[in-house]
Amino acid sequence: MYYLAVGVGAIVVGAIFGYLIRLLVARSQVESIEGKARQLRKEAKREAESILKEAEIQAKAEVLKAREEFEVSTKTRQKELAALEERISQRETNLDRKVAMIDKKEHNLSDRMAAVEQEQVVLKEKTVEFEQLILEEKTQLQRVAGMTQEEAKETLLARIEKEVHGEMGGLIRRLQEQAKDTAEREAQRIVAMAIQRYSGSHANEIMTSTVTLPGDDMKGRIIGRDGRNIRALESVTGVNIMIDDTPQAVVISGFDPIRREIAKLSLESLMADGRIHPARIEEVVKKVEESMEETIRKVGEEAAYVSGVQGISPDMLSALGRLKYRTSYSQNVLQHSIEVSHLMGVMAGEMGLDVALAKRIGLFHDIGKSLDHEVEGGHAVIGADLLKRHGEDAIVVNATAAHHEEVPAESLYAVLAAAADAISSSRLGARSETTEIYVKRLEQLEEIANGFEGVKKSYAIQAGREVRVIVDPESVDDNGGMVMARNISKKIEENLQYPGQIRVIVIRETRSVEYAR
Repeated sequence: MYYLAVGVGAIVVGAIFGYLIRLLVARSQVESIEGKARQLRKEAKREAESILKEAEIQAKAEVLKAREEFEVSTKTRQKELAALEERISQRETNLDRKVAMIDKKEHNLSDRMAAVEQEQVVLKEKTVEFEQLILEEKTQLQRVAGMTQEEAKETLLARIEKEVHGEMGGLIRRLQEQAKDTAEREAQRIVAMAIQRYSGSHANEIMTSTVTLPGDDMKGRIIGRDGRNIRALESVTGVNIMIDDTPQAVVISGFDPIRREIAKLSLESLMADGRIHPARIEEVVKKVEESMEETIRKVGEEAAYVSGVQGISPDMLSALGRLKYRTSYSQNVLQHSIEVSHLMGVMAGEMGLDVALAKRIGLFHDIGKSLDHEVEGGHAVIGADLLKRHGEDAIVVNATAAHHEEVPAESLYAVLAAAADAISSSRLGARSETTEIYVKRLEQLEEIANGFEGVKKSYAIQAGREVRVIVDPESVDDNGGMVMARNISKKIEENLQYPGQIRVIVIRETRSVEYAR
């Protein structure tokens, strides 16, 4: 029992001792933590004071900088205001000076008007006096001459008319010859200027298109088994496809350039895709046909941009684009139209006419060739109808219709259109003629003309579009010259083949020379 009590007491004492130790350890930890907290508070306070000082310094610097900038801007503004005040003051001074000058001029004008009114009064008085004197002189002259005033006037006019009548014919003839020479020289200058300032290149179109193949093995794939692929392609495009021994090439033949282009693009697309069979051919051709209209419209837009013509409707742009796939004696009609547009612009500028209007007429002059065979009539007339339906100006419509003289010309622009069209189409190399054929035709024209009796000389000019025949005036009279021109034109039609038309001019000239000594 004793040991039990001692053990319990020891446990109690140990517990109390342990509690005291933990209490002392906890207190020391609390003091340590409180010390650290005080240290942290001191450091935070010092850091806050430092940040506050830096903020104050920065704020003072910003205020100082803003004050300096304000002072600089204020000084600049003051200088501007001072300069503005000085200009205003100077303007006021000038205005006062001008007002003074105007007042002075008004005063002088009033004095002059008063003087003029006084002079008018004096003039009226003198006019009345002179009229009275003239009347008295006329009365006295009539009494002396024994004729009235009307009889004297008739006698004088008859005498003057008799003297002038003989000189009138010569004067009129000289004026006509002078005007003709001047007009011809000016026309030659304008045409030469237009040709020199615009020299377009020519690319002859043919009736075939060539497609380059990646290899000769592609020919067999295009033909297909038993020729089914090539037959399908020819059927849906309406062209002839010629495959021969030419290496890596296939020739597409057809009279319609649009069909040839569709066939060419379709074949190129099929070769790039690699799948060539009848169903795929029909699918590709259909897609190319659908995209062709957009391609044609873009071509029209490019032509309008190159020619400098604006404000064209989408339908007219499409019609213009179709000219790329039209040819006239192998000359591309779109390139021909662009060239005519530039030539007309140059000539209109030289003559002081509207250049923009002239270019528009030149670009549209062959627009009738874009229509197919279902529209009847000459291309100039149906082109004019097309332009009229799309709201083009009456001058444009008439010039288009009259550039081949199918309707009367109503403006100078129609004459310019005909001239520019002839220049573009008659250039050597513009149409499908070799130099040898060209020269040979000129020689044949002169030979035909020289074969008629009474012809002294003949000249084929304007690239073979005009023949000038000089005849002996003693052998051929005026009526004979008209008959000869008709006979020459008939013989040319029977013996020659040529594009367009040839103008035959028979010249009969009589000169009378006399010398005054």
